[in-house]
Formats: sequence, structure tokens, C-alpha cells
Amino acid sequence: MFKQLKKDLPASIVVFFVALPLCLGIALASGAPLFSGLIAGIVGGIVVGALSKSSLGVSGPAAGLAAIVLAAIASLGSYQDFLLAVVLAGAIQILFGVLKAGIIGYYFPSSVIKGMLTGIGIIIILKQIPHFFGYTQSPMGDWYFFQLDGENTFSALGKIFESISPGSTVIALVAMGILILWETVLTKKSKVFRLIQGPLVAVGLGIVFNVITQNIDSLSIAPGLLVNVPVPDSFDSFIGQFTFPSFSMIGNMEIWVTAFTLALVASLETLLCVEATDKLDPHKRTTPTNRELFAQGTGNIVSGLIGGLPITQVIVRSSANIQSGGQTKLSAILHGGLLLISVIIIPRVLNLIPLSVLAAVLFLVGYKLAKPQLFVQMYKAGWKQSVPFLVTVTGIIFGDLLVGITLGLLVGIIVILIKSYQNSYFLHKENVEDGSKTVKMTLAEEVTFINKGAIIKELNKLEENSFLIMDVTKTHYLDNDIIEILDDFKVKAEERNINIKIISERGVVVNPESYQQFFNRPKTA
Repeated sequence: MFKQLKKDLPASIVVFFVALPLCLGIALASGAPLFSGLIAGIVGGIVVGALSKSSLGVSGPAAGLAAIVLAAIASLGSYQDFLLAVVLAGAIQILFGVLKAGIIGYYFPSSVIKGMLTGIGIIIILKQIPHFFGYTQSPMGDWYFFQLDGENTFSALGKIFESISPGSTVIALVAMGILILWETVLTKKSKVFRLIQGPLVAVGLGIVFNVITQNIDSLSIAPGLLVNVPVPDSFDSFIGQFTFPSFSMIGNMEIWVTAFTLALVASLETLLCVEATDKLDPHKRTTPTNRELFAQGTGNIVSGLIGGLPITQVIVRSSANIQSGGQTKLSAILHGGLLLISVIIIPRVLNLIPLSVLAAVLFLVGYKLAKPQLFVQMYKAGWKQSVPFLVTVTGIIFGDLLVGITLGLLVGIIVILIKSYQNSYFLHKENVEDGSKTVKMTLAEEVTFINKGAIIKELNKLEENSFLIMDVTKTHYLDNDIIEILDDFKVKAEERNINIKIISERGVVVNPESYQQFFNRPKTA
């Protein structure tokens, strides 16, 4: 793991700058203490990073859980009661891992996973434009279409030019120029520029710009447009930011319902992000999903015990890690360590960072996730790929991650049903010398109840005095529903003088008395 330190350390710094405002923003959007978001980010980096076998995945508080957290805190009555639900959710996730539930992540179509990445990329771009121009003071973790400030994603964009912050815009444009120059030119010139990441330089310049322009009215940046890390007055006040769960409420059924909801949603988001992160991994490594559920569960137990928000693997941070050249899970662990050190030692320095500079960093992360070329590739792949892809993207933009994934998955299932209807068999018609018609139907390897409609349709199209040859020698699974169709059709076949010949590994039979008995008997040697 430490062999790649020279690549993992710079990547961890980039992830740190991406994670810092998101941890604070998600905490604010969740109605939780700001410090709870930082706790979740630290635990997600250090604890989950150490236990996980995901090479590039980065965990922390997730925007997708913000609405659930907000509602849960309100319904449970206190943040301490909610923390108990987080601890229990972690234990349930570990149980999911023991029960091998991680396999669920492999059943999501590639088109949906690509749609998820693209949708998140577009959301990042749309949500960071107001921060880029210093228009909004809404939290950076507010990823929903309908925002906490009463605007929606598009109405906020329409009002940008009503109140642009010149200082935020200037330093954001400079930061964007540095990031692009760093990536496209400088990193190719010298190893030094690959060791020192562009985002670090951009953030440093942003701090300097903010300090210099504080007394210049036209360029000064308002406090609401800066990072806002809690600054403790003393060690005691720092310790006082930690909150502990109320175990006396463990018998409250509402807490268990909240815990199960958190565990289910967090596990699903994690598995989806694991699948997406593995697709982005240049080395195409595969993450053990059951181990990931164990790591996430342990992280949520630790986070809940000390006052943190629930944790999932997060694609924004994971993709930033990959794009910055991270190679092993050390980068995730280091980013957690940087969060911990910074909130203890330099919180006041962090509070000098303009959000517009961090928006520039996130803007490029979003662009790399939602490159226009991907839309062209999906279009060329055909409607079976492009339709679930576009539905997922749309659902994420106008809903949230789970809405988009659910809609995309439903469309993917519909596509499967359509193709199963079309491809349950191959049909070959032959004319023989006596003028009768021979129809040969070769069934696929697996034929289920989904194929009933297609097979019934073809059986009903058979003409009188025809001869049907049904070849099932390559069929490994024949659903009982299909066998019942044949038994039901037997009566109609006799009335229309249709003879049926079955060719299978059990032998060859013409007009069997019972298809059930024929297909349920042992295969011939």
C-alpha cells in the first residue's frame, strides 16, 4: 500500500478539499450539527478506508441520506436518539455482509451505472455554478432539485446574474485556469507538477486572494461564501462537539425502523458506488462487496457512537480520488487523517478558503463524469443501452440518486422482458414434399414464464395439418409454466390435426400423452 505513497498523498489532498465543504454542507442539509459531518468524513476515511478492500473508494456522509436524516431527527425528537439508530444501522449492515447480501450490487445493468455517474456529474456542474459565481450561500451538500433556500436547480441558475460576487468569480476563474493548465500542460512537463496537485495550488491562491482583498469592497468575499468549520475556543470545547447516543431508547420501535431504513439505503448506495468506482478504476480491480458492507457497518457504528452522520461510499469523492491519480486505499485513509488534523490544528485557516475555488475543483470532477462523448457512445450502443441510461440521468437530476437508479433499473427490466419475449426461441419454417408445413421451434437455454406470451402466440399461428418440431436439447431450464402451455395446447393440436415432435435429452417423442410426465422424467443416458 505504501509503495504508491507518492501518488496517493497528492490524491488524498484533492479528496480532502472536495470532502471538506461537502461534509459541512451535508450536515447543514441534514439538520445536524456541522461537526457531525466532519466526524463522518474522518471515520469514513480512516476507519472504513482501513477495513475496506476497495482500492479507490472513499466514504463519508452522503447527500442521498440527507432527507432521511432530516426527517428522522425530527420524528425521533433528539439527535442523541438518532445516533442510536445510526449505531444499530451499522450493526444491520454487518449482518447484511454476513448474509452475503453484497451480491445485489452485481445485478444493476452497466447502462444504469453509467447513467448514475453521468447524472451525478451533471448535478455537480449545475449545483456548483452558483457557488462558482458567489451567488448563493446555500450549503454545498444540497444536491436535491428542490433546494433548501426555496429555489430549484434551474431557478437558481436563472438568478445568478442578479447577485454575482466579483471576488468569488475572479478567484474561481483563476482557479479554473490553474486547474486546466496544470492538468493539460504542466503535469506533462515535469514530475514536480504531478507531485504537487493543481487543486492545492488553487486553494492556496484562494486563501491569499481572500486575505489580500478583505479590505477591498469590490473584491472582498462575504463570510457566507467561505468554508465554515467550527472553531473551538479550547480543548474542552472541542471535546464538547462530540455527541453520544441515547442507549436508553433501544427499545423504541421507531428507532429500529429508522435504523433499518438507514442500513438499507446506505447499503444500496454503497453497492452502487462500489460498482461505479470499479468501472472507473484504470486497473479494473474488483471490490469484495460483502467485505465492503462489513467496513461500512463498522464505520457507521463508530460514527454513531461519537456523534457523526451515517456513512456510505460516495462517488463524488471516489471519482475525485481516481481523477487525481490515487492508486490504493491509502489515499482514502490519508484524506480522513487530513480532515482530523485540519479541524484540530488549522480550522481558522480552512475558514479562509473561498467556496468558489472548491466549486471550480468540483466543476472539473463533474465534467469528467459527464463527458459529452459518453452520450454519443451510449447512443451508438443502441436503444437497449441508451434508454435506461437517459432515464437514470433524468431521474437523478430531477429527483435524487435512488429515484434515478430505481427508474433506470425498471426500464432495464422492461428491456429484458421485451428481449426475452423476442428471443425465447428461434423459429424456422420448412416446406416438405407432400405440401404440409413443418415448423421447427428451437428453444433457448433458459425459458421462463416471461416467454409465455411469445410461445403462445406462435403456437396459435400454426396452421391445420402442420407438423411442429420443438427442439429443447439446448434448453437447460424449462419453466413449468411453459410445460403447462404445451399440455393446454395439446387439445387444440388434436382438433386442428397438428402433430408435435419433441426432441430433447430425455429422448424423442411425438404427441406425448402428458408433457408434464415427459419433461419430469429422468434424462436418457
